[in-house]
Amino acid sequence: MEEAKHVSVLLNECVENLNINPEGIYLDGTLGLGGHSYQIASRLKNGRLICIDRDDTAIERAGKRLAAFKDKVTLVHGNFSDAAEIIDSLGISGVDGMLFDLGCSSPQLDEIERGFSYLYEAPLDMRMDRTDGLTAYQIVNTWSQDELNRILWDYGEERYARRISSAILSAREEKPIDNTAELVSIIKSAMPGAALREKQHPAKRTFQAIRIAVNDELGAIKRMMDTAPDKLNPGGRLCVISFHSLEDRIIKTGIAHRENGCICPRESPICTCGFKQTLASVYRKPIIPTDEEIAENPRSRSAKLRVAERV
Repeated sequence: MEEAKHVSVLLNECVENLNINPEGIYLDGTLGLGGHSYQIASRLKNGRLICIDRDDTAIERAGKRLAAFKDKVTLVHGNFSDAAEIIDSLGISGVDGMLFDLGCSSPQLDEIERGFSYLYEAPLDMRMDRTDGLTAYQIVNTWSQDELNRILWDYGEERYARRISSAILSAREEKPIDNTAELVSIIKSAMPGAALREKQHPAKRTFQAIRIAVNDELGAIKRMMDTAPDKLNPGGRLCVISFHSLEDRIIKTGIAHRENGCICPRESPICTCGFKQTLASVYRKPIIPTDEEIAENPRSRSAKLRVAERV
C-alpha cells in the first residue's frame, strides 16, 4: 500500500504559539509523522526536543524524517499521559513548551490492517500501541450491552447507541464479529433509514467510541492535564489540539482548574483555600483552522487549539 500523506494540523499556529527559544527544551507528546516536531527542531540551535509516541511505527517513520536533527531530538516510545514521568526519567527539571496533537495520524486511519477505518475490511484492532492488550475485537465481542451502550453514548455521542449495542449482541450470539466490515454492516442494520441517509457515515460515531475505549484516550488526556503542566518552566507554553468536544472539555477544564481554581467565597478578602495559579490562558477562545487549511486538509475541520502559559 502506498504510504499515506499526512498534513500536520494548525502547524503554523502551534509553532508560533510555542514561542520557541533556540536554546530551549521542548516536548512533542504526540509525535505522529513528525510534522510539528520537524518545524520545532528546525528552530533549535543548542536546544532539545523530546518526542513521544505510543505507536512504534510512528517512532520509526518520524525518526527518519527527523534524522537531520538527531543531535537535538530524543525519541521515546511511550504514552503522552506519562509526559511528566518521561521528562523526569530523562533527568530534565522542566521544559519551555509542550505540544499535544490528540488526533489519530493519517497513517493510522489509512493503513487498512490497523482497523481504524470503517471504509475498508480489516481486523478489529484499533490499537495505537500494538503492544497493548485490549483490542476492538475484545470490546465488540466480550463487553456487556450496558458497557457497549455507555461508550457509544459517552464517547461517540451516538443517539442510536442502545439499538446498535443490541444489534452487536444479537450478531455475536451467532458467531464472533471478526472484522470492521461485519461491524459496519451490523451498525447499519440497527439504524433507521433517515440516519443512513445523513451525510456522515453511519459507523463514524461507533468507530470513534470504540477507538477511544481501546486506547483509553480520554483517561490519557486527563492524566496529562493533571501532571504535564507542572513540568513547564515559568513562561513556558502548553499547546493542545483536540478534535471533538469530549477532548476539548477535558482540556478547557484542566486549564481552568489551574487558572481559576480558588474555591473561597467571593466575599472573602483573601484566598484561604491554598489555591496557587499555575496556568493562564493565552486566548479566551480556541484557535481553529482557516478556511484555506480546511480546504487543503478536511480532517482539520473539527480541530481546536488551546494555548496556556505557565505562571
